Order: sequence, then C-alpha cells, then structure tokens
Amino acid sequence: MVCIAAFIILAIVGVVVAFLSIFNRELGKKYLKLFKKSFHCFGKRVRLQKCDTNFSEDVKTAILKKVVIRRPKLVKPLSITLEVASLLIVVITAWSLIEGVKAGLALWTLGTCNVSQPSNCALGADSCSINEDNLNWFTEWGEIFSNIPDRLKTWNAADYVNGNDALNVAFTTGNGSAALSIIDPGCSVCMQSYKNLKNSDFSKTHKLAVVTYPIKNTDGSYRFKNSELISRYLLTVSDDMAEKIINRIFTEYNSDYINYQEVFNNRLDNEQAGALLNEWLAEWGMDEAALTEVKAKLYSDEITAKLQRNAEIVDQKIKPKGIPTMVYDGKKHLGLYK
Repeated sequence: MVCIAAFIILAIVGVVVAFLSIFNRELGKKYLKLFKKSFHCFGKRVRLQKCDTNFSEDVKTAILKKVVIRRPKLVKPLSITLEVASLLIVVITAWSLIEGVKAGLALWTLGTCNVSQPSNCALGADSCSINEDNLNWFTEWGEIFSNIPDRLKTWNAADYVNGNDALNVAFTTGNGSAALSIIDPGCSVCMQSYKNLKNSDFSKTHKLAVVTYPIKNTDGSYRFKNSELISRYLLTVSDDMAEKIINRIFTEYNSDYINYQEVFNNRLDNEQAGALLNEWLAEWGMDEAALTEVKAKLYSDEITAKLQRNAEIVDQKIKPKGIPTMVYDGKKHLGLYK
C-alpha cells in the first residue's frame, strides 16, 4: 500500500513540480525519475504482482531514517502506522474517484451532481430543483443508470403537445418545429430563461408550448405560495391573456419597482394575488361577465384535471430533476435557456 499511496501523492505533487521545473530543470529531472519508479511499482501492484523494485522500502527508509538513529524502538510501530496511513490514502482516493464518476454521470443524465438534493449541486444546470428525495447511495446509482437511455433517446416535443389541451400557453407563436418548456411561475430561473427566449431568435424557428408546473415540497405544500393559483389562471384564460400574465410576472415591475414575481412570491397572500390577476384581466379588456366566468372555473374539475395532467407529463414522462426543462430539436435540455 505504501507504494500506491506514494504514487498518488507524487501524482498530486507533480502539478506543482511541473510548474517549478520551468525555473529549475534539475528539480524536474529528479522528480521524473522518482515518479517513473513509483509508477512502475504502482502498475505491478494494480496487476496484483509483487514489485520487482525496492521502492516501497525506499519510501519507508526516507521517512524513518532519522527515527532509526535516534529512537530505534519506534521504527516498528511507526512502520505499521505508515502502512495504515497509506491504506487510508488509497481508500480515500478510490472513494473520491468513484464519487467523482458518480457526480459526472449524474450531471450528464440528470443535470445535477447531487441526485437526492439537486439544489445542493453548484455544478448543475441553473434550475429550480424538484423531486428532492432522501435516496441511499445505491438507489442514487440506480436512478443515474435508469436515466441514461432517456439522455440518449430522441425526444419529440410533439409527443407531449399534440392532443393535450392543458398546453394552452405559448411563449412563442412561430411556425417552426414543436418545442416544449416546463415552468413554475414562481421560479426565478424560469423567469430568466423566459427573458433569454424572448431576446433570442427561438420564436423564428420553433413553436413553444408550455407546461405550467407549480413545484411541491415534500409535505405537499407549494414551493412558491401563489404558483398554483397563477397556474390555474394560465389554464383557464385564453392563450393571449395567459401569455400577458406570464410576460408581466417575469418582465415587469410594480410602482415600487419590485419585479412582479417577487411580489407574488413574498408580498401577497392568495386572496390578494387573485385580486391583482383579476385587475390585470380587466385592464386587458376582459368584461365583468367573462371575469366572473373565469373565477367560477378556476377550481373546477376541468382545470384541476389539466393541472394534474401537466404534473403527470413532468413526473412520469419527462422526469426532470429541476426546471425549466425544455424539449426541442430531438433533445431534452436541462436548466436555464442561454
């Protein structure tokens, strides 16, 4: 184990030595000679063969030579300690490599390096996490491998758009290929993704339908307190009214210059949020009779069924770990649209 641990340490130190050797070539030559010797021994041990060099003993001697002279009785216990320390270095390195591979695969398949708690991954795609579960280590591997086919398959947005009357919100009205976006009205990343879409040429090449998906916490409550209400309005009103609601929430500000998403998330209760949405609809030309019809329909079985149908598409078919998630050009795109 000593020679393997030494190889690991030399490999790490090699980065620093490589830089220093620019100024001191002799140092680089000495290090390279030592590294080659450790690599040869390492290769033998990995193949379960005995080292044909004395590199392991050389390392021990280099570390313990002063102890041999001054405290010879300590040589044996220190030698054992060195073996144990070497074993720990090897185990920790192997575990780190396994965890690194796991995080990399999770990032590729799920868009996050932390399967159980996607929001805790700083390397993942910018998104509002969903489906946070306390999975064990083996279950996380299972979820990663089960999502590899999804990552490799050809995704067709039309499969989720055609025949689904819950998708009556359109960010873009182009005549290009079908595209799908999953959003939560309270998600700040969804807001930024929307702005990026509006400022791009996406609408010239795609016709984008929207799955409105208010994120739930593990206790059944909603992550953003007014997202469900807003989603119900989006599924109740006409396409143009729905798009106006989304556009105002994501891009406009109130009289105090506070973004409307912030207003709905943190400054209004459910009743106040509904009153503000009704004001907007009236402002955009909806008469009192139509507004009364919208209010009556908001919590009807029809709208509840649409909301559930959208949730089924997200949870059972597309299965993202965070939103926004988009489907277009044959692929599932995770996180922020850039």
